[in-house]
Amino acid sequence: MITPRDRVGLVGANGTGKSTVMKILAGLETLDYGSLSTAKGISAGYLPQDGLTLSGQTVFAEAMSVFSDLRDMEQEMEDLTGRMSELDHSSPEYDQVADRYHRIQHEFQMRDGYAIEAQVGTVLSGLGFPKEDWHRHTDEFSGGWQMRIALAKLLLQQPNLLLLDEPTNHLDLEARNWLEEYLTNYPHAFVLISHDRYFLDVTVNKIAEIWNKRIHLYTGNYEKFLGQKTQRLEQLQAAFRNQRERIEQLEIFINRFRYTATKAKQVQSRIKELEKMERIEIPQEERTIHFSFPQPKPSGRIVAQFAGVAKSYGQKEVFRDVSFMIERGDRIALVGVNGAGKSTLIKLLAGVEPLTQGEFRLGHNSQPDYFAQDQYKELNPDARILDDLGQISTRSTQTELRSLLGCFLFSADDVFKRIGVLSGGERNRYALLRMLLHPANFLLLDEPTNHLDIRAKDVLLAALSDYTGTVVFVSHDRYFIDKLATRVFHVGDGQVEVYPGNYEDYLWRKQGGAETLQKTVSLPSEAPPTNGNQKSAGAQTKRLNPIKRKQMEQRVHELEADIHRLEAGITECEAALQTFVSAEETERRGRELHQHRRDLQNRLSEWEHLSEALGGTPVVEGIKAP
Repeated sequence: MITPRDRVGLVGANGTGKSTVMKILAGLETLDYGSLSTAKGISAGYLPQDGLTLSGQTVFAEAMSVFSDLRDMEQEMEDLTGRMSELDHSSPEYDQVADRYHRIQHEFQMRDGYAIEAQVGTVLSGLGFPKEDWHRHTDEFSGGWQMRIALAKLLLQQPNLLLLDEPTNHLDLEARNWLEEYLTNYPHAFVLISHDRYFLDVTVNKIAEIWNKRIHLYTGNYEKFLGQKTQRLEQLQAAFRNQRERIEQLEIFINRFRYTATKAKQVQSRIKELEKMERIEIPQEERTIHFSFPQPKPSGRIVAQFAGVAKSYGQKEVFRDVSFMIERGDRIALVGVNGAGKSTLIKLLAGVEPLTQGEFRLGHNSQPDYFAQDQYKELNPDARILDDLGQISTRSTQTELRSLLGCFLFSADDVFKRIGVLSGGERNRYALLRMLLHPANFLLLDEPTNHLDIRAKDVLLAALSDYTGTVVFVSHDRYFIDKLATRVFHVGDGQVEVYPGNYEDYLWRKQGGAETLQKTVSLPSEAPPTNGNQKSAGAQTKRLNPIKRKQMEQRVHELEADIHRLEAGITECEAALQTFVSAEETERRGRELHQHRRDLQNRLSEWEHLSEALGGTPVVEGIKAP
């Protein structure tokens, strides 16, 4: 059952039928048996994974087309206004026209008709369309951007049941973050399929898992689902063991007394119990794969360096005066809007594209290996997958190779397919696996998480976490970046800005966290003035129990000491992260920095509430505590 405000994440292994369930809910597929009941007036809007194309209008006009009924009402209001200006105000006909006008105008206002252009602009901007693209024809856009236009139309329609099949596939991180916020405030129910753990965690409040040919419902987000699923499986296994013990007891009794006349009645009773018993089945779980990828030879401390680099394509400037250094063990995530130059930067580091200006130096023993979004073009189309992989990893057994291929969604007879018959997504998945089996010490990965489900991403994440070389990667998967990155390079406006830590740290700094931390905490000596309608801070203070007040004041002093200690710890961690010691030390320091920031936010929040209760307005040198 889906209720009006449900936010449901539909999960399950590839091929279990997630997209089929979505099509059934959308009314595009029928049931073999059973029924689908829908409340009166419910409208469903469905966004498939791909395949939608739009043509004939500009992007803005296409998005506005969802409001065709409102625009018709607006046109009728204009016509009615014209008629009223021509009619005698005392005539019955004028009254009829005026009545019609007021009824339409009321409905138009109730449906926010005067704001539809603003709504369209908000959604198009949120999904990454700059204003200059709004008046381009939809035919000019690639498949991924076409899907964005289709998504924009669905969001503007706001159906009672929104059905999104992997909506983040074609979105960059900024657009994905905007969609996350939009769905958080969505006024109706939605069901979505996504292989992005973080996206599921922050958008859904229920998980529907397709497992063992049934749908199992869980309350909470994806992280809670994982814990609940483990508990459910443990309970199922315990019930299975209890049932097996009971079956064995019954069978022993039946076999022992089958031919004893005095026990015939008891034997028959137990035979009936066995026949009526609904057997519990434990479905075969997909094994978690632990595979040790070979480690590369170490490079020098400096892996790569840009000095005053510029890159242009004709009149189009991508980079200007960019300088940075990449050190051994760095795991650098490139972020920025689509078209900002992330792929170009990786190509420059790989030597695939020449510089327009400046200097690029590879460090001692640095061996770059580049994974492009169309990496599959480098593969031999006539080779069979399993044979080709076996030639690369000669020490691995067939069982190990098949298990690994299974993680990257090649199962059963798929492993015997020739590379030439695979789809683009399948060939890219295979090309990524192939690279990991003989990694260089400087990996340059452009969208390695594309076309991977959560399980395959986990395998890739584990491999890169254990990898001792250096990684620069582009990904739109927030969970993947947060778990892997030790530094973030923001690409945009021709520049590359460097931030220590993972994506969450990067966002925190972009939102002004670093500046806030540099301020010192000081309590104000006076409460702010209040207007006549507000109760004064002094009135609130007088009602405090003296003992309680003393306890609160003591807690404020403790919090101030904690805040100063945490600020010092943050400064120390940030300084330590500037000097590379080892990948493990960088990761440890990153975790420590992240925890200090969380603790600081909690202390500041508590300090703020206590200070207000004591009659002051908390200020961090002119900036309110967050």
